[in-house]
Amino acid sequence: MRVGTVTEIKPLERRVGLTPAAVSLLRGRGHEVLVQAGAAAGIGVADAAYVAAGAQIVANAAEVFAGADMVVKVKEPQACEIALLEPRHTLFTYLHLAADHEQAAGLMASGCTAIAFETVRDARGGLPLLKPMSQVAGRMAAIAGAYHLLTPGGGRGLLLSGVPGVPPAKVLILGGGVAGAAAAEVASGMRADVTILDLDAHRLAELDVQFGGKVGTVVASREALLERLPDADLVIGCVLVTGAAAPRLITRADLKRMRTGSVLVDVAIDQGGCFETSRPTTHLEPTFVVDGVIHYCVANMPGAAPYTSTYALSAATTPYVLALADKGVDRALSDDPGLAEGLNVARWRITHPAVAHALAGRLALNLVVEPA
Repeated sequence: MRVGTVTEIKPLERRVGLTPAAVSLLRGRGHEVLVQAGAAAGIGVADAAYVAAGAQIVANAAEVFAGADMVVKVKEPQACEIALLEPRHTLFTYLHLAADHEQAAGLMASGCTAIAFETVRDARGGLPLLKPMSQVAGRMAAIAGAYHLLTPGGGRGLLLSGVPGVPPAKVLILGGGVAGAAAAEVASGMRADVTILDLDAHRLAELDVQFGGKVGTVVASREALLERLPDADLVIGCVLVTGAAAPRLITRADLKRMRTGSVLVDVAIDQGGCFETSRPTTHLEPTFVVDGVIHYCVANMPGAAPYTSTYALSAATTPYVLALADKGVDRALSDDPGLAEGLNVARWRITHPAVAHALAGRLALNLVVEPA
């Protein structure tokens, strides 16, 4: 198989889909690899490292798409990249289609096969290709929230940790999954007063053991959330429904319960966001203010730590890339039901039921949306 990777073009996105180590493994199994010139410059890896691993360097993304059977990326394809896709292509990357009907329509129209990192499952039912970036995003959420509580970040001048005689900030985390636990780890490590809300009492028990009782745990409900909003200085939204749009947990009316200068960090923004007032932002302009509350809604948070994120992600994705290349897409999907759950688009239609449900009624009528 001919496998390619390109330079990511979202604002300040410097991760790369294939590392030289992944290229070396592909080449060792007889596959050809095309890498766009400068694709890994953002993590300090020169083209020479890819050449040494056996890759062919090409000038631009168009040449990668023209020569590759499978394109491995990090972020969802932009419009100019979708225009390069053909029915012969397999695209392997994060897609987050439930919140992006324009991308979904473009991928369907291209006829390509699109496999989404975020819906691939492992043998235990986990999300192995989402986990490393959820860990990065969760930890970053606490750091970003801490900064934006400070006056230079637009906040009310509150130090997350407090100091002797002055209490720490109160941090409310919505969702106790991988991202939520990672956010709690960093926020509690910075001495904040942290509480996690989650629907799963068993998961809350696990978190209580994990943090030795130093992080509060509450069974999530509308009442529990509203009770805690007035005292919350930082709210981090980490809810996830695999493949589907995130539920909206905080409404605009709820913002009136919050202090001026408090902060919302929406880790769920890739899936549409879990706050009614959320809209995607970039690392260039990460925040906006609604009713006195600062919103941080960067849709590619781990892109700010491209070195860490690239190597963490590559460690998780490379075995799947090898399986797809070695076996071919159809057999790889047939052999691994968890990988098959990553299939979001094929043969001009949406194939993942949760994504299809989220997009129903939002696409052009001439495009068919149905589960496989």
